[in-house]
Amino acid sequence: MNFFKNNLLFRAIALFTSIIIVSLILWNTYTFFQKFKNEERIKMEILAAAQKEIASNTDLNANVDLPLKIIENNNNIPMILVNEKGTIEYYQNIDTVEAKKPAYLEGLLTLMKAENEPIEVSYKGKNKQFIYYRNSNLLNKLTYYPIALILILLLFLTVIYLFFNANKIAETNKLWTGMAKETAHQIGTPLSSLLGWIAILKTEKVNASYVTEIEKDVHRLNAIANRFSKIGSVPTLKKENIVTTTKQVFDYIASKSSKQISFFFNAKEDEIYANINGELFGWVIENIIKNAIDAMLGKGTLTVEITTGSKNVIITISDSGKGILKKQYKQIFKPGYTTKKRGWGLGLSLSKRIISNYHKGKIAVKKSEINKGTTFEILLNKI
Repeated sequence: MNFFKNNLLFRAIALFTSIIIVSLILWNTYTFFQKFKNEERIKMEILAAAQKEIASNTDLNANVDLPLKIIENNNNIPMILVNEKGTIEYYQNIDTVEAKKPAYLEGLLTLMKAENEPIEVSYKGKNKQFIYYRNSNLLNKLTYYPIALILILLLFLTVIYLFFNANKIAETNKLWTGMAKETAHQIGTPLSSLLGWIAILKTEKVNASYVTEIEKDVHRLNAIANRFSKIGSVPTLKKENIVTTTKQVFDYIASKSSKQISFFFNAKEDEIYANINGELFGWVIENIIKNAIDAMLGKGTLTVEITTGSKNVIITISDSGKGILKKQYKQIFKPGYTTKKRGWGLGLSLSKRIISNYHKGKIAVKKSEINKGTTFEILLNKI
């Protein structure tokens, strides 16, 4: 509980800190932008004064080096000088090739009028001229600076969120793993007792078939306990006959299922070997067969077939159930996905993890038709 409380507190602090940082960045950028914009305005006013100085100077021998230098030093602010009739007389820091097009200059002038107030240049109220200008490229780039910073901050927050989310998932997985192992441990104690009672029943005058069936179910419970005990640990793989392992699970489920279901088992050979963990592989076969039985609503045909390719063992499990939509082919292997009213939607997810992660094989829906049935395919590396 303390972990989750600390986690929430850290997230709240991180969010609050992020908001403050973003606000400070935006405010400082806006302040800097306005200051820089004012400096550019002052620069253009000085340039206007230099233009006025040159225009008002009637002495041909007068020194105008300083006004000329001021005008020449404007190398980053696009500007256009127009007379009081609106005719363009001079421009600076504008693409010389594009400037040859009158329409381009007129369009640029319109943008300048919308962006900044013009600066008047006149001498004693006569020969009025106006300087129109745009923000420099540096100032325009500054407008995107806050956006870039916000995006970086959002990326940083996303990484933090994913990190904590991954931790939460890891904690949940540890909890489920612990519960699974504890369940296996708890089941082990009564199982040992039941095996003892079975030994006693064998010495008594009890119908042998009853004892055999009880023994099968006890061994079945023991296999389930062993499966749960392996959750969260890397299973040991060894060379096993796929046909025998699959047939054992198939026969057990067939014996416990509705008589209205027709079960068929076909194998290309009696012995086909692969490196597997028998208990976990049997769990996969059981999950798929049970899902097939549920899809058929207790009535139909189920076929398990084992063949071989050049490198693979191919196990196909087909049913005559309600089928799966094509868009669900991948979704059914996601944890929690289920179409049944009961169930947690973990069977196929576990099956995919067992086959893909532990056995380095593949499991998928080979084909399916609505109201006709579904075929699952499992590929394992053949020995």
